[in-house]
Amino acid sequence: MKKLVLLGALALSVLSLNSFADEKPLKIGIEAAYPPFASKAPDGSIVGFDYDIGNALCEEMKVKCQWVEQEFDGLIPALKVRKIDAILSSMSITEDRKKSVDFTNKYYNTPARLVMKQGTVVSDGLAELKGKNIGVQRGSIHERFAREVLAPLGAEIKPYGSQNEIYLDVAAGRLDGTVADATLLQDGFLNTDAGKGFAFVGPQFTDVKYFGDGVGIAVRKGDALKDKINTAIAAIRENGKYKQIQDKYFAFDIYGK
Repeated sequence: MKKLVLLGALALSVLSLNSFADEKPLKIGIEAAYPPFASKAPDGSIVGFDYDIGNALCEEMKVKCQWVEQEFDGLIPALKVRKIDAILSSMSITEDRKKSVDFTNKYYNTPARLVMKQGTVVSDGLAELKGKNIGVQRGSIHERFAREVLAPLGAEIKPYGSQNEIYLDVAAGRLDGTVADATLLQDGFLNTDAGKGFAFVGPQFTDVKYFGDGVGIAVRKGDALKDKINTAIAAIRENGKYKQIQDKYFAFDIYGK
């Protein structure tokens, strides 16, 4: 009888351990300085499209989201040292990044744009950017694009830790403009009081070499988590949860073609 009781206790212990393992939270890295995708509410909580999508995916996968804030250029290093399990922070899927991490399927796709003083003329050839100070977020695809495409045309590229810092210097006249995601620029700057008197100028930037195949969720190389997240992305697209979140922030289909 004692042996049966002991075996029963051991079985319950194993089940408890398995249950605990199943409930292990998913640690997701995010930079909360990129509205409307991720930013801080007055009470200090994270809000935004990325945050809501992440929570919807965790709910679909039946795991708890544990959000870990990190500056954007530190997200991939944090993933590699296992500080986080995934990056959900408007990170574009590019060939360069694929050398370091695996990506899920996209969860949205928008072009990059240049914002400068309203009335500034910038042709498709971008020659007018010679001598202009252009702010970019450090470690972003926009920084690489600016350094490889705009700098050779004579633009002065100024890297910043966050896009919010760039907005301050554009508004104050310390920068002539900035290159970033079009949706981010529209909602985070142009639609605000600070963005009055500024506008999109020049062409849309969509070169796959720099801007990839949309925005995905990064995981470590070979991690089976990628397939689980892909299944969850497909599920929230199918059950309407994705559209519900999208419509909260945007008046158009941000998923793209």
